[in-house]
Amino acid sequence: MKATQQYIEANKDRFLDELFELIRIPSISSESEHKPDMIRCAEQWRKLLLQAGADKAELLPTSGNPLVYGEKIIDPAKKTILVYGHYDVMPVAPLELWNTDPFEPVVKDGKIWARGADDDKGQSFMQAKAFETMVATNSLPCNVKFIFEGEEEIGSPSLAEWIVKEENKKLLKADVILVSDTDMVSDKVPSICTGLRGLCKFEMRLTGPDHDLHSGDFGGTVSNPVNVLSWMIGTVLDKDGHITIPGFYDDVLVVSPEERALINQAPYSDDAYKKSVGVEVLHGEKDYTTLERIGIRPTFDVCGIQGGYSGEGFKTIIPSEAWAKLSFRLVANQNPQRIAKLVEDYFRQIAPESVKLDFHFYEVGKPYVCPIDLPEYRAAEEAFKETCGMRPIPAKSGCSISIVSVFERELGLKSILMGFGLGADNIHAPNENYRIDRFFKGIETAVAYFQHYCDL
Repeated sequence: MKATQQYIEANKDRFLDELFELIRIPSISSESEHKPDMIRCAEQWRKLLLQAGADKAELLPTSGNPLVYGEKIIDPAKKTILVYGHYDVMPVAPLELWNTDPFEPVVKDGKIWARGADDDKGQSFMQAKAFETMVATNSLPCNVKFIFEGEEEIGSPSLAEWIVKEENKKLLKADVILVSDTDMVSDKVPSICTGLRGLCKFEMRLTGPDHDLHSGDFGGTVSNPVNVLSWMIGTVLDKDGHITIPGFYDDVLVVSPEERALINQAPYSDDAYKKSVGVEVLHGEKDYTTLERIGIRPTFDVCGIQGGYSGEGFKTIIPSEAWAKLSFRLVANQNPQRIAKLVEDYFRQIAPESVKLDFHFYEVGKPYVCPIDLPEYRAAEEAFKETCGMRPIPAKSGCSISIVSVFERELGLKSILMGFGLGADNIHAPNENYRIDRFFKGIETAVAYFQHYCDL
C-alpha cells in the first residue's frame, strides 16, 4: 500500500488535470445538441485508458452513444474484474443557480465544483487511476476490463440492447463487476451500497380542447387539462405518504426487524439532514424512518409539470393540454414492467372521458440487491478496513442504476457498488461537487479491492 500512496502523491496534480479535461466536455446525453460532445468525451476516455496502461481501448458503436471498452489481460487463467462507469452527465439547468461555470471545474473548500465532478466522471476516474497505479507499480494482480457508457442518465437503453448479443457477452466475460457511482452514508463512516431501487419513469400528457380557450366564455363547460392532471396526480398519495394504486405493494419485500435495526445503525441525524436540504420538516411514508424510506420503501414523485400560461403577467385561459413527468422508485421484488402497467391502467381508469390521455415510458429498471455474505463483498469490506481504518456499514441506496440489474440478468455477475460520493455532493443539481480527499481515498481503496479480491 505504501507504493500506491507514493504513486498517488507523486501524480495527484496530473490526475486532477486529466479529470478536469473530462469534466470540461459537456457530455449531456439527454440533450441532442450535445451529440458531438458525447463522441468527444468517449474518445477522451479511450485515450486515457491507453495512457493508463490498457493493452486495448476502443469505441464500440451502439444504436445511441458509443461505448468505451478497454482491457488488460495479464493471464487468462487469472480472475477478471469488469469496471463499469458512465461518461454522460445530467443537464445543468437552471444555470442561474450555479455559483460557477458548471463545465469549468473550480477547486474550493477542498472540493471540485462542476457537473460530473462526482456523478460519474470523478468516481469513474478513480477506477482508471487505480488501474494506472497498479500498472505503474507492477502490482496489478488480475485481468481488468472497462466498459463506460454514455447513456446512464437516460436509462442505458443502448447498452441494455447491445449486451444481449452473445459476442458482446463474451467480450465482457468476467468474474465480478466493480462500480463507483454511489454514495457513502457519512464522510466519517464508510459504507458499501448493498441495494439499488428500481425505476419506472414516464410522461403523461392530457389533451382537452384542440386549442386554448377563453376561461370566461368556456369556463365550466369543458375540462381544463391542468385541473384534471393536478387532480389525478393528487390521488396517488394519501395523507400518510402511502401509494394508493391497487396492487402496487403486492410484491414489495418485507424487511425483517433485524435488518431495519441494522439500517438505522448508520450515523444519521434528522436535523442535519433537514439542514442539508433546506427544509424545516421531513415528510414521507408513515411508520418508517428517513433511512428506511430511502432504502427499502418505494416512492412516487412529480419530476416536472407544465400546462397553460406561465409567462409574465396573467392570461385567463383554459389550456389545450397539460403534461407531467412522473417517476416511481421501486424496491426488491417489484417488477417495473408490472408496475408500469398498473400505473397506466390506474390513470386511464380514473381519467374523465372529457380528456385524451397519452403515455410515454422513458425507463423501467429492476431493483438490485447485493448480499453481504458474498466473497466479492467481503473483499470490499477488507479494502475499506485497510484504507479507512474501520469496517464499512452495508447500506441500501434510494437511487437507481438500471444497467446493474441487466448485468446480473445477462452476464450472471454481481456488481460491487463501491462509491465514495456523499449526499451533500449535489449530484443532478446545481453546484455539484466532489471532495478531493474522497477522490484520492477512492483510488487507494480500489487498489486495495483488487488485492483483496484476487487473494480470495
